[in-house]
Amino acid sequence: MVEQTPTELADRYAKSTNGLTVPALVHRNATEFPAQPALTALGSDDHITWGVLRDRVAAISRGLANLGLSAGGRMLIMMSGRPEHWLVDLAAAHLGAVPSTVYATLSTDQLRYLGQHSAARIVVLEGAAQFEKWQPILHELPELKHIVLVDDAAVSFEGIVSLRDLEAVGNAAHEADPSVFERTWRAVTPDQPVTMLYTSGTTGDPKGVVISHRNVIYQSVALENVVDIPDHARSLAYLPLAHIAERMLGIYNPIYRAGHVTICPDPTMLLGALNQVRPAGFFGVPRIWEKMVAGIQARIAAADPQVKAAFEAASAVAIQVFTLRADRQSVPPDLAAKRAALDEQVLRPIRTMLGLENALWAGSGAAPIPVEVLLFLAGIGIDVIEVWGMTETTGTATTNTPDVFRTGSVGKPVPGMEVRLADDGEILIRGPLVCMGYLRADGGVEPAVDADGWLATGDVGTIDEDGFLFITDRKKELIITSGGKNIAPARIESLMRAHPLVAQAVAIGDRRPYVTALVVLDEELVRARFGDANLASLVSHPDVVAEVQKAVDEANTKLSRPEQIKTFTILPTAWTAESGELTPKLSMRRRVINERYEQVIEEMYA
Repeated sequence: MVEQTPTELADRYAKSTNGLTVPALVHRNATEFPAQPALTALGSDDHITWGVLRDRVAAISRGLANLGLSAGGRMLIMMSGRPEHWLVDLAAAHLGAVPSTVYATLSTDQLRYLGQHSAARIVVLEGAAQFEKWQPILHELPELKHIVLVDDAAVSFEGIVSLRDLEAVGNAAHEADPSVFERTWRAVTPDQPVTMLYTSGTTGDPKGVVISHRNVIYQSVALENVVDIPDHARSLAYLPLAHIAERMLGIYNPIYRAGHVTICPDPTMLLGALNQVRPAGFFGVPRIWEKMVAGIQARIAAADPQVKAAFEAASAVAIQVFTLRADRQSVPPDLAAKRAALDEQVLRPIRTMLGLENALWAGSGAAPIPVEVLLFLAGIGIDVIEVWGMTETTGTATTNTPDVFRTGSVGKPVPGMEVRLADDGEILIRGPLVCMGYLRADGGVEPAVDADGWLATGDVGTIDEDGFLFITDRKKELIITSGGKNIAPARIESLMRAHPLVAQAVAIGDRRPYVTALVVLDEELVRARFGDANLASLVSHPDVVAEVQKAVDEANTKLSRPEQIKTFTILPTAWTAESGELTPKLSMRRRVINERYEQVIEEMYA
């Protein structure tokens, strides 16, 4: 087979998406694969098939239309991972409306801004807990006419309706005249919005990123061409649907491939869910992979010397093969045979323990992942594909592939996408995955690109001689020391997080004489290793301090002198989205951290 150029691939992708919409793909699946499972709630034996899914989407769609939702109208959803979330979202998309999932961790003040900015006519809430967050601001949302409640709850609002009643009314209307639903979804065009996702607002008010049907279907075609995943493959959805990665991998790509999604409602249930589903592929944010690696390392450390030696020998061979492939060198047949034999005997059982023995691909994105973590995973036979993108690029904009990759890079542009660097190193990108723009307060869409179609991403990077992109930092997060040195904190923090006990680390040093660090421990691992005490008492444990010092020393060996951490402080509390130090996407809110720990930081420079 002749390998196609990126331009030829881009032309093929564009032709593949021509005229397609998400409702058209749902119609295809319901027509051609009506009995194939589409959605399953974790732990349930009941599947929603593609035929049933479309029937329920039709009923809910008619019910939402009865409440006044129509093409272009916005609808907010605040719900955990459950089948109703998918059904309500798709029902709105079949009307040509714009569904938007909001993070469950948002405060009432943050919800006020989203409710006012979106001018949503309908808000879909899971139950009483979500309603309590919205109740204080309902009188400040004049455009909001209805709240759809999924679970029964004794709440009071003039426009409240249960999803059960809404679906029943819609089903009766659909049965009386199915042509209304057909005409409505067929009127939806590829260049209409399919969703809107709000950014985390780390540097200002959140932006509503408007994404089209064409955007998500092009991304699905591109994903299909990275790894040959079979039709009807099983996948696991565990991230919030407010996250573009889960939107693509949990909704749109399975629709494109007529796949089977099992919905895990809580990321803490992930390991059990992986063992139940044993998916054909898995995407994990770096912290997920880091915790997996830490767990395996702990098991190996506690194993018998013979078992440990067998693992180390098999892992070394797997890494050797991985390194040859990364350098685009051929793998000698005898080495390949040795690798295959050791994999079957030693490494595959480890992947089976993780529930990943059937995974044809593994991905990581959203933040840098330590190279040490990638190499350890390669040493157990999991070659993680690192990707880069953002909500504004419908997720992945550049990607490594199983055959063409460079460890530590985020790969090359997806065919059809163009990448260049501005004079200050900021990454600029354009192409068919760039979103429609940002929602304006008047309901219009403001382009996110300049006059030539380039999106300024805010990320800083480099491109090597072979075209691989390396992310070095966020443009607004660069540290400039009092000595005038420009330092990228992300690299320092990534090296620190390579140590299993370090959950989070933030490098400090802007306008300071040297770099220091605030460190947050992985509470689960540190308690398992040093005793079942609370985090506050463990931060001063001599052995814990020694381990963090070891992490600092190891990181410093890989950093230039101005980048090296001179001192650190271990904090006694965890960082979460609820406590405010992290965004819902688990990115650090540096401004909040600097303000909250101002006194601690000053003491490190005293």
